[in-house]
Amino acid sequence: MQTARKRRWQTLTRQRVTSSSVTSLLGSRDLVRRYRKGSVEIPVLRGVDLDVEEGEFVSIVGQSGSGKSTLLHLLGTLDQPDGGEIYFEGNRIDNLSPRGRDVLRNRHFGMVFQFYHLLPELSACENVLLPSMIREGVWGYWRRTSEYCRRAEELLELVGLGHRLKHRPKELSGGEMQRVAIARALVAGPRVLLADEPTGNLDRRTGTEIMEILRTLNEQQRLTIVMVTHDLAIAQQAHRTVQLVEGSVVSA
Repeated sequence: MQTARKRRWQTLTRQRVTSSSVTSLLGSRDLVRRYRKGSVEIPVLRGVDLDVEEGEFVSIVGQSGSGKSTLLHLLGTLDQPDGGEIYFEGNRIDNLSPRGRDVLRNRHFGMVFQFYHLLPELSACENVLLPSMIREGVWGYWRRTSEYCRRAEELLELVGLGHRLKHRPKELSGGEMQRVAIARALVAGPRVLLADEPTGNLDRRTGTEIMEILRTLNEQQRLTIVMVTHDLAIAQQAHRTVQLVEGSVVSA
């Protein structure tokens, strides 16, 4: 398995780093991101260094505009930096081709967002299956339909929605939709779950239930989780809190 993984990485990127450079599962070095508003350049991240160890649960906090979500999107290859480097398993990933980033993200990262992003015309089970359909293509998915369906049902059972397999998003509460989104993020068996304000659109009780699911995944399955939140009480449930102020890490 390890040899196959190394071969796959060598086809995705030409640049490898020595193990002495970055030893964490996921990390960044001197990460910079800027946006332009008309003729004005706005710095969002200013030289961020971050290391996330395998099996760790890390929360990222900061005021609105501090760069929390931007950092998470960069780590998940949804965006690209203007400077600095990002590493996964000791391999630089910010310089991958668009295809390489897509392959990496689909195989190793699960994403959860504040507003769920479920397709309204699909059932809960079908929404969970969607990444498998996209990743495998029509023929690949058709050959393993029963396997994928069984996996989706197991994940929905895991997050407490085994009785809601056929329900569409409009028939689900906000907390239930977020549970579907978590199951969808897990369907490919990711190494890292990246969660952007996963409780931000939920009431306190429902948010607590979502955090219980995330903690269980981390503790029982050793799933590495990086979570952005504005809620300090939520953030304190992680192993470690990283604070961003105006695009810079001030505590980690």
